[in-house]
Amino acid sequence: MSYITLHATKLRHNFKLLDQIFAENKIEWAIVAKLLCGNEKFLKVLLNLSDKEICDSRLSNLKTIKKLSPETQTIYIKPPAKRLATSIVKFADVSFNTELGTLELLSNEAVLQNKIHRVVLMVEMGELREGIMVRNLMSFYDEVIALPNIEVVGLGTNLKCLNGILPDERKLSKLKRFKEIIEENSGEKIPYISGGSSVTIPLIFKNEIPLGINHFRVGETLFFGTNVYTDSLIAGMYHDVFTLTAEIIEMQEKPTIPSGIASTNLVGEVPVFSKEKKGKSSLRAIVDVGLLDIDHKDIAALLPGIEIIGASSDMLILDLGENVENLEVGDTIDFSMNYMAVLRAMNSDYVDKKVENEMVPFGIGNDEYLCLN
Repeated sequence: MSYITLHATKLRHNFKLLDQIFAENKIEWAIVAKLLCGNEKFLKVLLNLSDKEICDSRLSNLKTIKKLSPETQTIYIKPPAKRLATSIVKFADVSFNTELGTLELLSNEAVLQNKIHRVVLMVEMGELREGIMVRNLMSFYDEVIALPNIEVVGLGTNLKCLNGILPDERKLSKLKRFKEIIEENSGEKIPYISGGSSVTIPLIFKNEIPLGINHFRVGETLFFGTNVYTDSLIAGMYHDVFTLTAEIIEMQEKPTIPSGIASTNLVGEVPVFSKEKKGKSSLRAIVDVGLLDIDHKDIAALLPGIEIIGASSDMLILDLGENVENLEVGDTIDFSMNYMAVLRAMNSDYVDKKVENEMVPFGIGNDEYLCLN
């Protein structure tokens, strides 16, 4: 069975580096854990790094976090579905909102559950994903603060995820000004501006974060060490926190071009082959992972000279080249993974999940240790 490995020591290194950067700039931050798809083994590693605030966009994942660490503040980071109002109040300490009707339901549930449910109002800043239109923001806020058991703790925005619109100093300054206008008109204080995500981190390096932008939500840069602003890598961070490992289940010399009448393949493509390869052969290997678990375009073999040829639902086909490592059937091959590769593999029940072999403390507030293998 193929498996994905979380290298906890590398993740810890990335966390400490980011934590130092945010502390130096007086910014609070929360980890976005949706990449882990609620996997308890991996969440325990994450909670050892920080048990303060964890964000997710799947309610079942927040439920798991609360089971592992009841005191951790959980944040639901997309506008809730109305049908989930009861569970949102139960398992999310904070939720991101854009719809008054949904907030009314959250208010009713908070009253029934005898809780104060905290909310961040998301503002549309040009990305055209979730967000309240600026022209409606003041009246929207006035209606929200009148709701019982609802506390507005922040304004937020999301950028880059849908249309690639980047954050900049001007947009963040506008968001800060919206908060100031609301406070001036209402007489109420809004503690946080959650204006930052992984894509906003490079603005810290350039000193382009306005004072008052005091909360970030970070996933991708923590897990991959990426500069999301420029689609590059950040020096000093690990980029291989995750690896995929698959076992060779067949290895044979085969022609480089198939024979017979060609139609579309599994994903509706018609493969095209170079005539230069006609009559040639190569050493091919099949490993036990496929399109159900991974998009082969999002991974790369870590051993030199190995080319990914293609994939079917359950198998990945490789050209081993000169096979300089003398691989055999039963050996395993490691692959690097990008964000989408990890997300897809984490969501697959057919890919096992492992943590690098080390002693990792777990049990918030105690001295227990687990050996995670």
